[in-house]
Amino acid sequence: MEKVRVELGERSYDILISSAWLGELGETIRELVPDEKVLVISDERVGPLYAEKVLASLHNSGFDADDFFLPMGEEHKTLAEVEKVFNYLAEYNYSRGSTLIALGGGVVGDITGFAAATYMRGVHYIQMPTSLLAMVDSSVGGKTGVNHRLSKNLIGAFYQPRLVFIDTDVLKTLQPEEFHAGLSEVIKYGVIRDDELFLTLEDEMERLVNGETESLGRIIKRCCEIKSEITSRDEREADVRAILNFGHTIGHAIEALTNYRKYRHGEAVAIGMIAAARIAVKIGMFDDMQSQRLWEVIIKAKLPYQCGILDPEDIMGRMRKDKKVRAGKIRMVLPKKIGDVEVRDDVPEKEILNVLCEMGTEK
Repeated sequence: MEKVRVELGERSYDILISSAWLGELGETIRELVPDEKVLVISDERVGPLYAEKVLASLHNSGFDADDFFLPMGEEHKTLAEVEKVFNYLAEYNYSRGSTLIALGGGVVGDITGFAAATYMRGVHYIQMPTSLLAMVDSSVGGKTGVNHRLSKNLIGAFYQPRLVFIDTDVLKTLQPEEFHAGLSEVIKYGVIRDDELFLTLEDEMERLVNGETESLGRIIKRCCEIKSEITSRDEREADVRAILNFGHTIGHAIEALTNYRKYRHGEAVAIGMIAAARIAVKIGMFDDMQSQRLWEVIIKAKLPYQCGILDPEDIMGRMRKDKKVRAGKIRMVLPKKIGDVEVRDDVPEKEILNVLCEMGTEK
């Protein structure tokens, strides 16, 4: 088992990474959970695969555990679905001492975390991510929330889990497209913080895509270490944590414009990273050769790199509604070199628009 510590004072917690150990959940969390009543929240695809094994582990360790399944998909990350969770918790007498467990990808994790943050003003929760994207990104750091029709993750709270419990074996049942989407966030970490990780991805991406995953556990751990270090320094995104949004400003706009149906989150972020790199080249802060390296590794990961038929003006309009906008200025994370980025709010909108226009031809 590998362990990464997220240091946040009294809110500190561990990320535990291993394989073939879902059956050890109950024993692992016995001392963390103050009450025997636990609800495992999953979705209609992941739940039938793993909920029974998770519940058996909890029951064997003396927990009063049940499960609750959400519909699949980013389009269901809404307040309406959170209300369904509240209704279930209230009807079956879950108390402030109860614990919620998020068994699923980023949507399940975000909804469960937000429900935990707000039900009875806060109950404990544990992240059990089952997608690569959730393992390396959304399960760590305490960002929870739901989407609004005008913006992604507009409604939410910072609320830390008690534990992140990762079993890498569950990735064997992940759809290839979902795995590729998760690689987008892995690439992000290389660009923003670790040129050695990026080099590893350049060397090993084709093997990762083909399912040769000997190095996957090590890569997941490194991503968690980077996010843990950044989150520990800046829990509520007042400063350095903003660099985790590399590719997300444009990516979130693309997701919202397509009603969260055409692109997976990681796919939209991949397009956003390409756009951010090209913008950085245009304004003279990033080398074109390094931009080409990013494009090539995204292609190897079988991720999209163009905006399709979306109107660049519409993308700009959505970006102006992004929650990261300050004083009417669009804030973007732009690369200076592989492994180092900068948050900028002084990029002329015409430069952003020009790049989006250049990327708009779908091949």
